[in-house]
Amino acid sequence: MKTQKITPFLWFDNQAEEAIRFYLTVFENSEILNLKRWPEGGPLSPDTLQTGSFVLDGVTFHAFDAGPQFRFNASISFFAVGETDAEVDAWWHKLIEGGEALIPLDSYPWSERYGWVRDRFGVNWQLYKGKFADVGQRITPLLMFSGSQKGRAEEALRFYTSVFENSSLGGIDKYGAEYPENEGMVMHGQGKLMGQTFMVMDDGEGLNHVFNEAISLFVTCKDQQEVDYYWDSLTADGGSESMCGWLKDKFGVSWQIIPESISKKLTQGDLAKMGNMMQAILSMKKLIIADLEAAYDQ
Repeated sequence: MKTQKITPFLWFDNQAEEAIRFYLTVFENSEILNLKRWPEGGPLSPDTLQTGSFVLDGVTFHAFDAGPQFRFNASISFFAVGETDAEVDAWWHKLIEGGEALIPLDSYPWSERYGWVRDRFGVNWQLYKGKFADVGQRITPLLMFSGSQKGRAEEALRFYTSVFENSSLGGIDKYGAEYPENEGMVMHGQGKLMGQTFMVMDDGEGLNHVFNEAISLFVTCKDQQEVDYYWDSLTADGGSESMCGWLKDKFGVSWQIIPESISKKLTQGDLAKMGNMMQAILSMKKLIIADLEAAYDQ
């Protein structure tokens, strides 16, 4: 399976493994790649996940347990495309168990079968009957620009395609004059970043769903040059640095800029050496590979 450059990363509060195993029952052609629990004496219980990676019908996700600081909301949802009523209905009936319908499953002008559901864990899903070929992947992250960010969806999509190589804009459908409060804003936009499909929209309901760290975008970097490039590009023009390889771009979307070599050590490395490296990570904003390698080898 081809490695994704950008991977959705979900922040749970003691429910990561339960959620991962649940999602594997919803989507076919899915599997767990890695589950690693917090060690004894770590910041969270050893019953919870320090890292988890899984595939849902060809799309890789990361997840972990990190406490109650952030909650999922509708600012980032996952858009799943099925080609039959039966496929969409099957997803809906599983995801709605213990969840809530935000837009009921029904027929709409934009799709014969569509619904928006918040699942039992708080994660948002848009389920859509359409052509898989029009999207190119079964599940796609969709960023909704709301509150103070409303009206910036097209700007964001163009910015992201300028940052990532081998990227392109797709279709951008806008609100017309029949929607005077939203006229000219993006009803639905689509593009590819490094060959992966991403979607954007402006909030058409006047809500205030703010991007937060509950869902971030994890960028795997081959070397320090890539780390520096993505860090500098995504923090430019009003973005902000956080800790441990995390940042926010100028729209408030959270990203993790992580060297591949460090990820492998965190999931497969020597436990004692990993502890030394984790202490070094906790002292950094942007990750410096040479310093982390030195901490690991000390």
